[in-house]
Amino acid sequence: MASQAQAQAQVYTPYSDVNPWLIAGAVMLATFMEVLDTSIASVALPYIGGSLAASNEEATWVLTSYLIANAVILPASGWFSLRFGRKRFLIACIIIFTFSSFLVGSAASLGMILIARALQGAGGGALQPVSQAILLESFPPEKRGLAMAAFGFGVVVAPVLGPTLGGWITETYTWRWAFFINIPIGILAVVLISRFVTDPPYIRNAHPGRLDAIGLGLLATWIGALQIVLDKGQQDDWFSATWIRWAVIIIVVALIAFLWREIRARKPLADLGVFKDRNFSVGCLQIFLFGGVVYGMVTLLPLFFQTLLGYTSLGAGLAVAPRGLGAIVAMPLVGLLMSRIDSRRLIMIGFAGVAACNWWLAEINLGIGQWTLFWAITFSGFFLGFVFVPLATVAMGTLADEQIGNASGLYNLFRNIGGSIGISIVETVIARHEQVHRNYLVHRISPQNHVYQRAIKGLEGLLFQHYSPADALHRALSIIELSVNQQASLLSYIDDFHYLAYVAIASVPVAFALKKIASGRHVAAH
Repeated sequence: MASQAQAQAQVYTPYSDVNPWLIAGAVMLATFMEVLDTSIASVALPYIGGSLAASNEEATWVLTSYLIANAVILPASGWFSLRFGRKRFLIACIIIFTFSSFLVGSAASLGMILIARALQGAGGGALQPVSQAILLESFPPEKRGLAMAAFGFGVVVAPVLGPTLGGWITETYTWRWAFFINIPIGILAVVLISRFVTDPPYIRNAHPGRLDAIGLGLLATWIGALQIVLDKGQQDDWFSATWIRWAVIIIVVALIAFLWREIRARKPLADLGVFKDRNFSVGCLQIFLFGGVVYGMVTLLPLFFQTLLGYTSLGAGLAVAPRGLGAIVAMPLVGLLMSRIDSRRLIMIGFAGVAACNWWLAEINLGIGQWTLFWAITFSGFFLGFVFVPLATVAMGTLADEQIGNASGLYNLFRNIGGSIGISIVETVIARHEQVHRNYLVHRISPQNHVYQRAIKGLEGLLFQHYSPADALHRALSIIELSVNQQASLLSYIDDFHYLAYVAIASVPVAFALKKIASGRHVAAH
């Protein structure tokens, strides 16, 4: 038994004499830029539509085109890293992302923006998984928790800071600077990566074979169709629309064909064999749920502050900014705790804390101030760090180094798909449940309801001083209707927070399926 365990253990041998923290800073910069840009673009969307005379429906394609290209590249990033060299591929992606950011900021038409955003998504898709793979391989196993804590600054903090920074840029200057800001960051990232990052021997000596064009085509088909359905489903009443039913058929057929192709191919685009590793499979399930909860929360609160409380995009961004403070505090703390506490317990604490914070946020009402939810928002960011850092480390901690690049692309794909589904679900709940709650509240309003009668009489008395009796009654009824609509919308937001809490609670016991990884030891896949 002991000899078998010893045979499975890998001895870590550094392949670069560069301080790994310099490597971490270089790759973190690229990741932070990409994730930050995604959330900034969502804030700038109304300004983009307004300046280009595009409708809100047309403007949403600015996000959709990016997300489709981004998601397609994620699982393919492992093959491209092996084919062109991970360092060269990462630098090329940063250059593509930076140049296309300039094109988006300079665009004079919606069509040009959509093309540039698709190109930007293709360049940005590989930044997270490739950076994560480089980071994990640059540190010895006992320090990978701290490395992932550093990486977490880019992935968890950036979406929180994005709405605040995006709101400030678009209101103070113009939406174009939300994209121009990437240019100096991208240049600096290229310089640092060129200086500090080195490919390991297995990358330099890799022979991945020809590109699996059929697999890439099938991947683009099902991911593209899925993203379009998630973005436009609520708008077109989901399965009531014929095109959505056909799109779902395309998704299922293309997904099955893609899986069959990748399983049977001698040198597949994405090696699905990593799912034989229990930790990786369970980790992908949990990061999928994590993505749904995180992006659901990030979507809900700014919407609540802007639509129901009348905040500007900058005001809403400032109101949710404390989540970033909580994450900043949590990241280094979790990195240290991972050497002392079982990572599975940290994951469970994180999901339980996120559930409690969502239940806390469900106490919202229309009378709250900007800082009423300060502690609930701050603690939600704090507990998100307890999930992200140990989960990424444990999910890929039982894989060989040669598998990490491919696995990281698939792992990040699960998080992105979970996030897209989470956003789609919370927006659908807001729209559908608002109607349900409105019908319930309207049925409570009747001439026999004494509270309703007193409210009408009171409003009529106030309005009668400025309007005729008929106009006063009409305006009083309009005010009552507005109040009913606001309360119905508020209740739908509360439902969403409860549902996110349920998902987080359901994620807690899933951590029991993960295998424990001994501190300071890296176990090879078996």
